[in-house]
Amino acid sequence: MSCREILLVVHTGRPSNVLVAQDVAARFAEAGRGLRVLADESPELDPSCSYGAVVAADDEAAEGTELVFVLGGDGTLLRAAELARPAGVPVLGVNLGRVGFLAEADSDALHEAIKHVIDGAYDVEERMTVDITAYDSSGAVLQSTWALNEASVEKSSRERILDVVVEVDGRPVSAFGCDGVLVATPTGSTAYAFSAGGPVVWPDVQALLVVPSNAHALFARPLVVSPSSAVALEVDHQGHPAVLSVDGRRGVELPPGSRVEVVGGRTPLRLVKLRKEPFTDRLVRKFSLPVQGWRGPSAG
Repeated sequence: MSCREILLVVHTGRPSNVLVAQDVAARFAEAGRGLRVLADESPELDPSCSYGAVVAADDEAAEGTELVFVLGGDGTLLRAAELARPAGVPVLGVNLGRVGFLAEADSDALHEAIKHVIDGAYDVEERMTVDITAYDSSGAVLQSTWALNEASVEKSSRERILDVVVEVDGRPVSAFGCDGVLVATPTGSTAYAFSAGGPVVWPDVQALLVVPSNAHALFARPLVVSPSSAVALEVDHQGHPAVLSVDGRRGVELPPGSRVEVVGGRTPLRLVKLRKEPFTDRLVRKFSLPVQGWRGPSAG
């Protein structure tokens, strides 16, 4: 880590974010830190600023860097995660969007976050991921990938119902018609799985969540299973096609008879932690949960 080089990933769709990126570049340059930017983002960024190397957005983009510094919302952080994970480097997100649950800092704490990076004053935690393999009815692999939040099998047409069988550890659990089924990590429990009615799971809990969406069945409750379990979702071979969506970023069409297998990921994602904030406080702050009337030990 002698060069202390950083990969900057920016949601360049907003002009205000580009201005923030310029400020970040100047701060890191003053501290003698090298800064990489992505080739597909560099045209939007002012070339007169203190950006260093321009790299392709591939598995080698973050190789040799100290960390990936993200300016944007959760979607931008998920994109950055795809670059950071192969290199084994951590991700630090600064939220310039709305909720930004994955981000470690909000925009008003940007300069504080930069200082922590410059001083090396931060911790790193590992978040569970999932590995996903999709097969067609003949057993041929359609896609092999991974997710930080979730893999979801959804109906491909709004007016149709998706018929699926849910399997855990090689045994069938239930079959039903639905809009879709999600298999999520604890990190993903506050994302799509939360919107589908799944439970919030603390990120240090090792588990897989199986969350049906609008299922037409008596037993279609969310399931929490072992992190070592293998979850499979089978699309009815006489039913309609479906779509596999991974973290809302990567997808593939699933013909009738397809099978999607999800297991705990071989490689976790590393996230930067700037402060020792309990997850409970983060949950309350991000979702603006009402806690008036609490009379706990530190309430006074």
